[in-house]
Amino acid sequence: MADTTDSTTGGTGDISRPRKSSWKYIGPGIVVAATGVGAGDLVATLIAGSKFGYTLMWAAVIGCLVKISLAEAAGRWHLATGRTLFEGWRSLGQWTTVYFAVYVVVWGFIYGATAMSSSALPLVALFPDGPGLKTWAIITGLIGLVFVWFNKYAVFEKAMTVLVGVMFVVVVYVAIRVTPDVGASFAGLLPVLPDGSLLYTLGLVGGVGGTITMAAYGYWVNAKGWTNTGWMKVMRLDNRVAYITTGVFVVAMLIVGAELLHASNIALTKGDQGLVDLGRILEQRYGTATAKLFLIGFLATSFSSLIGVWHGVSLMFADFVERLQRDRKGAPVEEGTVAEVAAGKKEQSAAFRAYLLWLTFPPMALLWLDQPFGLVIVYGVLGAFFMPFLALTLVWLLNSSRTPREWRNGILSNVMLVAAGLLFIVLCVQQLRELPW
Repeated sequence: MADTTDSTTGGTGDISRPRKSSWKYIGPGIVVAATGVGAGDLVATLIAGSKFGYTLMWAAVIGCLVKISLAEAAGRWHLATGRTLFEGWRSLGQWTTVYFAVYVVVWGFIYGATAMSSSALPLVALFPDGPGLKTWAIITGLIGLVFVWFNKYAVFEKAMTVLVGVMFVVVVYVAIRVTPDVGASFAGLLPVLPDGSLLYTLGLVGGVGGTITMAAYGYWVNAKGWTNTGWMKVMRLDNRVAYITTGVFVVAMLIVGAELLHASNIALTKGDQGLVDLGRILEQRYGTATAKLFLIGFLATSFSSLIGVWHGVSLMFADFVERLQRDRKGAPVEEGTVAEVAAGKKEQSAAFRAYLLWLTFPPMALLWLDQPFGLVIVYGVLGAFFMPFLALTLVWLLNSSRTPREWRNGILSNVMLVAAGLLFIVLCVQQLRELPW
């Protein structure tokens, strides 16, 4: 590190910092991009393109700007305060602990089954004579468990970089293969709302790449070894790379939806099955090789989300449990610092591994049983409320004395975070209205 960093001595001791913001440091942004864009997000984008062509391209761009603001705020909190995001939430009152405890348990149970099924679908399509969906789902869940259990962040990041590379190449290749209308795509950057497009627009702005993994971004920043304000410029570059990458995925899938589906008036199945449908359409139009390549990209998309959540949310859960243990012992908040994440201690903790097991084994029951009606409702309600919770608590934390003055929100950051919070509240209300009460 001697050739890339320098040191200064401040109130907290030696602070290592990169001499300049450099692409060689990029990592956590790739991880959050790979995790945040799941198969369901790609289907939602495809359907928007199939219904409205290129008209909603502008919404995808705004969505990336919103996510850049949210993830930057989460990363800035970790670097500026030396405290994790859960420690920040804890300082806002007991209600945040209660909310997070219920959310992370119920969400993890449902998401585990969803992630395993999503990763199994392309495998079933690639190997039609092989094991069935349930068997493939269990296999992918166990592979994710073993991989995250035995590897620390550095290996995890390398694996995610490979998966996001596969995703990127495949999605961009398919978008080029369908021959995009460049003029129409640029015209789609002008804000227009066709009849019936409001909910699709809100979904593009708020939905793609926007999950609990955005809160995990700060933890991955620390796991990378970035623990102080000397890394702030690097974090901001890394974050922009994350959501520019996400933007490329969204734009590419909009192009596929517009060119391949919109013009032919073809409808996709909602949910992850829609990507299997697209694979069949690609095979009919462009041959078996293109269809199989797309299914490999689908697998990379789904499995990267699986291991990303297995790692990132388990880190958050470990921090949550250890903070509660410190509270019971009367330890000061400052004792639980981001340095523990950087040192890999949380990845070795019992709480981290317990949540890994929770994500993997109990959800397997849902592969055989219909999801219990009441549990689905609770999951939907909690999921709908998480993104407003994240946006508005970041506004609270980063405008208060909890954050050093020089790193508090400026006008632009406040506007973006408040706008994001309001957007997610609207999406929350809509999701609640669509639940099968």
